[in-house]
Amino acid sequence: MDRILHAPPLYATPGNPIPGEPVAGFFKGHRGVMLRYAIFRSELPARGTVVLLHGRNETIEKYFETIRDLNAAGLWVATYDFRGQGGSQRLLKDSRKGHVHRFSDYIRDLDIFLEQIVLPDTRLPFFLLAHSTGGLVALSAAPRLANRIDRMVLMSPFVGLGGQKLSPKNIHRLSALMSLTGLGRLCLTADEPVKPFADNPLTSDIMRFQRNNAIFAAHPEFALGPPTARWLYEAQKAIAKVSNPRHLASITVPTVIVAPGNDPIVPFAFPEKLSQYFRAGQLVPVPGSRHEILHERDRYRAQALAAFHAFIPGGENEPMTDAVETSPETLEE
Repeated sequence: MDRILHAPPLYATPGNPIPGEPVAGFFKGHRGVMLRYAIFRSELPARGTVVLLHGRNETIEKYFETIRDLNAAGLWVATYDFRGQGGSQRLLKDSRKGHVHRFSDYIRDLDIFLEQIVLPDTRLPFFLLAHSTGGLVALSAAPRLANRIDRMVLMSPFVGLGGQKLSPKNIHRLSALMSLTGLGRLCLTADEPVKPFADNPLTSDIMRFQRNNAIFAAHPEFALGPPTARWLYEAQKAIAKVSNPRHLASITVPTVIVAPGNDPIVPFAFPEKLSQYFRAGQLVPVPGSRHEILHERDRYRAQALAAFHAFIPGGENEPMTDAVETSPETLEE
């Protein structure tokens, strides 16, 4: 197994302590890119392992609270920072740019993580919990996960893009043109400071918002600016692929999609439409929640975690009942 023996540290910040005594290190991802990972063991008898996939511009540290909750339920957690972000190796000289050469690189990284880290070092059965871009990675990889992952729960999966000055069609045209003409490493938008709480699209919980911003304030080397044209082009191609009914029909891993009702980044209409063609999946709306549901107020976050625990084998309410019927009128507070 090809790992670096001197493990990189995980970082605590005020109000965000490191859960337990994790094992942390690097593993070599696709084409030798070094990816930071960590395994968090539960002190309770193991009920299985959750493979946790982050969103764009996220780090292991951002999920300490959720990892602690999962450990308290007897679940181990195995997670890693995606290539080009967090504590993993950056892909461009300008480390602020969010970049990827091919979206399939993320899928190959996940394959290596499952084979080299999760399978030998954690406990069966394996479940997958993913947020935003992590959800798009999971959907892309899902047809090949049937014999490795028992169930998947996708929070606000990145299956559509909203809240932008340009339309998705124009973003695709411009990012494709730039990628195909050698300008894929440029960004379509300028690097901007962090938005104040009042204007943020991520969460309505000010304490969690400030806690997460404190991670990047203490460790600015973890933070990203805007994505490159290449990243946008590759992500939109992946969205088109996973939204194809043929691809969705090829997924056999039972899946729950938890979709916030007040998400300006991935508006509810996108996961709702995808779920209509997803035979192995079911949609659980959470009216009122913004994009980062695991960092939302307790009233929303508790619903997302309840859906997860009800769905995985051995959960308190397993098997899960049908998703709650929610009319469009209730999706906004």
